Amino acid sequence: MKFLDLTDFDRAWIFRHKDLPLDETTKSAIKPYTETVSNQMWNQYISQQVGHSSQFLPTDWPSKKNTWMGKGVWQDAWESEDNVLPELLLEHIDWDENTNVLFFYDSDRVVETTWKAFKASWKNFLFFDDGPILLGKKRKQAVQFLQDGSFVIGQRPS
Repeated sequence: MKFLDLTDFDRAWIFRHKDLPLDETTKSAIKPYTETVSNQMWNQYISQQVGHSSQFLPTDWPSKKNTWMGKGVWQDAWESEDNVLPELLLEHIDWDENTNVLFFYDSDRVVETTWKAFKASWKNFLFFDDGPILLGKKRKQAVQFLQDGSFVIGQRPS
């Protein structure tokens, strides 16, 4: 089994939050990986050394300064009535609606969805904002969301 049922995901409540309701189509596109597969994805895309962004080593690509090209603020957009991602982030990401994206909370919690579904549910995803990383599965653009309400945009290495 590659994916958990969304109801079995330990953070599923964020996708059922009464203040940020999601339609069934969006919810059905949010697919958390099992812990085993999450670990494999984390090792493949993020780090083979550590299990959380707070532990990155200088050799991990997300901790290298040349990875990140710009910085913006997500908190203001998150608190607004609109559901639009920050402009800098949208300018950096040129993915089509069906691009498979990966959202890495930590080595045990990785969620796959589409770019369209992520844009519809990004506020839900960011209830946990302790350094998660967003990647396109076959893309180089990367975004890391930071607890201070900011985000960094960049490119992951080839």
